[in-house]
This record gives sequence, C-alpha cells and structure tokens, in this order.
Amino acid sequence: MTITLNGEPFELDAPMNVTQLLEHLDIDPRRVAVEHNLIVLKRPAFDSTEVNAGDQIEIVNFVGGGTR
Repeated sequence: MTITLNGEPFELDAPMNVTQLLEHLDIDPRRVAVEHNLIVLKRPAFDSTEVNAGDQIEIVNFVGGGTR
C-alpha cells in the first residue's frame, strides 16, 4: 500500500499504527512530531491512529539547540 510520507510516496506492506510506522522507520517517537492527514497527533494517540493506503504523514524531528 502507498502512503505519502513527508511529501513523497512510500510503500508499506500493510496498514499499521503510527507507533509501528515509527518503529519501522527506526525513529524514536519521543523526538518527533507527527501529522496524520493534516492533524497534529499527540503522542498518546500514536498507538490508536491507523495509517492506511492514501494517508498523508509528516514527521518532523525536534532539533536541540538555542542561542547563547
């Protein structure tokens, strides 16, 4: 099945939840924000949000740092 991941087509073998997708991509869920079909998800919703064919997923990494 095909989803759109960060603006690009991406193939998955089967539907999965957001937590499983992040594991599949080897991404630490504590370090990202996830948008599913234009809705920003809260971390507790990752397990209950299913990713299906045609869905749009945006994953944004948090970057540490700041000004001195």
